[in-house]
Amino acid sequence: MTRSTDRALFTLGAWLLALVWLLPLAYAIWTAFHPPAFETRFVLFAPLTLENFSRAWNAAPFGRYFLNTIALVTMVLAAQLVLCSLAAFAFARFEFPGKGVLFALVLVQLMVMPDILLVRNYTTIRSLGLVDTILAIGLPYFASGFAIFLLRQTFKTIPRELDEAARIEGCSWLGLLMRVYVPLARPTMLAFGLVSVSHHWNNFIWPLIITSSVETRPLTVGLSIFATSDSGTEWSIITAATLITSAPLLIGFMLFQRQFVQSFMRAGIK
Repeated sequence: MTRSTDRALFTLGAWLLALVWLLPLAYAIWTAFHPPAFETRFVLFAPLTLENFSRAWNAAPFGRYFLNTIALVTMVLAAQLVLCSLAAFAFARFEFPGKGVLFALVLVQLMVMPDILLVRNYTTIRSLGLVDTILAIGLPYFASGFAIFLLRQTFKTIPRELDEAARIEGCSWLGLLMRVYVPLARPTMLAFGLVSVSHHWNNFIWPLIITSSVETRPLTVGLSIFATSDSGTEWSIITAATLITSAPLLIGFMLFQRQFVQSFMRAGIK
């Protein structure tokens, strides 16, 4: 096979995969913006309506779900950036006994599926008396092995001369981290932040297990309960609710697509 043929097959395969990914989203948009009678009737000039969104919003406390989810992803991301920056800085710049073993344990965390720890995490959260709280949803994710690994690799690329210059000027280790390392690692932090927010916005299993009230449920759990209730049996209403919950991520990705790609390119492991 020639190089041009390989390129053509690769392009065709990419378009087919994109189409497979796009079809469910296209169907959701169609049913959400059309009356229930057109759920399976794809008529070009079918009437458009926003009633499905109004009915979905009024049928469940999505406003509360949004507040819970925003509080959750903000809390988790802030904790991850603080804790993982400190850990990554220690692994990148300090020498201490057991450093290699501890970093190996961090890498092991990357290979452990979170679902394996559901029972142990629930037992721990219950012993702390935090069941059915937003803190309980985010607490198991405050330390991220992926963030520690990614930031460590970035910190190791920063010249040691900057450390020495800052220390000569009287900068403490914490000041060195905040004034030198964190500003230079902002592209990496942005890349990780996008991944973290997307993951915890869509996380479902653990929030479903640990929450039981409207005051603490995030969007994913609220949507699942809404979809199985009597008020959510119409696909047009369900897809409208789905678009309501996923719209912030879709809009954010479209607005910051270039920054998203550039951040990962700059955060490449060296």
